[in-house]
Amino acid sequence: MANLRELRGRIKSVNSTKKITKAQEMIATSQITKAQVRVAEAKPFADQITAVLTDLANASSLKHPMLNEPEDARRSAVLVVTSDRGMCGGYNHNVLKEAAELIANLEGRGLEVDIYVMGNKGIVYYTFRDVKLAGAWHGHSQKPVYNEARPAFQLLAAAFKAGGEGSFDASEWLEEDSGDTTRKGVDEVHIVYTQFKSMLTQTPRARRLAPIETEVETEELDLGEHMTDTSRSEFKPEVSFEPDADTLLDSILPRYMSTRAFASLLEAAASESAARRTAMKSATDNATELVEDLSREANQVRQAQITQEISEIVGGAGALAASAGSD
Repeated sequence: MANLRELRGRIKSVNSTKKITKAQEMIATSQITKAQVRVAEAKPFADQITAVLTDLANASSLKHPMLNEPEDARRSAVLVVTSDRGMCGGYNHNVLKEAAELIANLEGRGLEVDIYVMGNKGIVYYTFRDVKLAGAWHGHSQKPVYNEARPAFQLLAAAFKAGGEGSFDASEWLEEDSGDTTRKGVDEVHIVYTQFKSMLTQTPRARRLAPIETEVETEELDLGEHMTDTSRSEFKPEVSFEPDADTLLDSILPRYMSTRAFASLLEAAASESAARRTAMKSATDNATELVEDLSREANQVRQAQITQEISEIVGGAGALAASAGSD
């Protein structure tokens, strides 16, 4: 009976866990649609502001840090976006692995790397490994709010504006007082997040926010059989700026950084919900299968006990009958 009681206790425990995973699955499912809508709403503006700056970089000869590769880069900032909660499968592991590869690549180029983290899981990960963080924020992973997450983006913009040889006071943007609030400037800003592709596919991605990665657009020209490999660059019209372009770029920089980073944060939130739904569905299915196996085993144990009890009763009755006949 002790074995049967143990099996029934395990069945009860697994059913309780199954209720939790099923509830988490339903919550994550309801959040995915809302997250997808927010991603779709933020994408046009983020893409357009990037296109404006990219066109400006391609069409102008401005020597602005936002538009040009640094000749002697010294430091780089990496913002790692993780979740505040667990129960989302390999979501955090994948993004932290991607961040490690990016950091190793930057250090291989001889750059010093300042790590900024969003999400409790990332903060715990780096803190446990005694990695010093230049900035840490939490509470923005599932339902990002622009005004609440904006200090993190402004801090990165200020770090980039200060440059690799400069420094600045970050007390205005840090979430918690960590003593010394002086931070060094950077020549590059990168972000590592999880890109939402579909309900079943979420891919960790590292991208550079500043300086802007530009590509000169070209198009193929079919001029007949005599000239088949000819291409030309797309010419951009000259544009005049009021105020001057440097002032305009200094004004656009914080907004660009905030827009692109927040769009990445929204994609990460959608990816987190999708990953949690997948993980919780798998956990629920596994719990159902385990309960079935345990119930089958419990039934077998119970059947064996009943058979043994019947055998004992029949044997006892036979012994009594034999005893009565001998008397």
